[in-house]
Amino acid sequence: MRYRTLGGLRVSAVGLGAMPLSIEGRPDEERALATVHAALDAGVTLLDTADSYHLPGAEPGHNERLVARALATYGGDTSDVLVATKGGRGRPAGDVWTVNGSPRHLKAAAEASRERLGVEAIGLYQLHKPDPAVPFEESVGALRELLDAGTIRLAGVSNADADQIRRAREILGDRLVSVQNRYSPAVRDSEPELRLCADLGLAFLPWSPLGGLSRSSLDGPSRTEGAELFAAFHAVAAERGVSPQQVGLAWLLARSPAIIPIPGASRPHTIRDSAAAADLLLTPEETARLDEATGGGARPAMATKA
Repeated sequence: MRYRTLGGLRVSAVGLGAMPLSIEGRPDEERALATVHAALDAGVTLLDTADSYHLPGAEPGHNERLVARALATYGGDTSDVLVATKGGRGRPAGDVWTVNGSPRHLKAAAEASRERLGVEAIGLYQLHKPDPAVPFEESVGALRELLDAGTIRLAGVSNADADQIRRAREILGDRLVSVQNRYSPAVRDSEPELRLCADLGLAFLPWSPLGGLSRSSLDGPSRTEGAELFAAFHAVAAERGVSPQQVGLAWLLARSPAIIPIPGASRPHTIRDSAAAADLLLTPEETARLDEATGGGARPAMATKA
């Protein structure tokens, strides 16, 4: 396993997005715990969760409690594992996700997450999504109060644009350490935010980092939207004797030292395969080939000083 830096901490270059273990189609608890344990066995030290990762209308925190149980039942050392959770979204009954970025809600949600995770302080706490009904500075101000109180150790924002990242940085300073936005070979809308994170020395945690590449591998890229794009990843995978998912994650890692992908998994073999991407070094020719397939663009470089 190779490593990257997040808030001054050394974490695995590939993390685990634990969301699939708690939402629709989730596995039974035995397989869910086995999946987290497989991630830890593979050297993964970044686990991403949220209080809203649960079935619609259910009690918040299913995924956080699951992650806590997985760490408690793991036979090895977990002292270097960073658990990142998020607050500010909800899943009431029905097919809907709500947003609540009020300081009162965020502070109560963080305290509840801390108790479910069974820790003195949450390693990384992230504003799940800016709330259009609440001034952004007030939501981020709640993160600052949580930091000052010692409820959380580090702070991040998710689904934020470049201007919001800059404003969060002004409020939190060096205690803002990460941005979690959607980014994948197929979805490059957060390219400006990635460049900004590289300039500021922030970790960029892409959610949904495969962007359909996993589904395309079931029957070949011709059966999935974005067939031409995915075909290049399948071709490189076949030449290297690895999965297209590994190539997709390795390509992300080659984009910028700021990137730490957090692919989801619901089976042990899936996260083992994803974790192996940390050690898959693409050649300059392969990265250029994949860059061209995804629309080109220079790879952002990590600033030497934030």
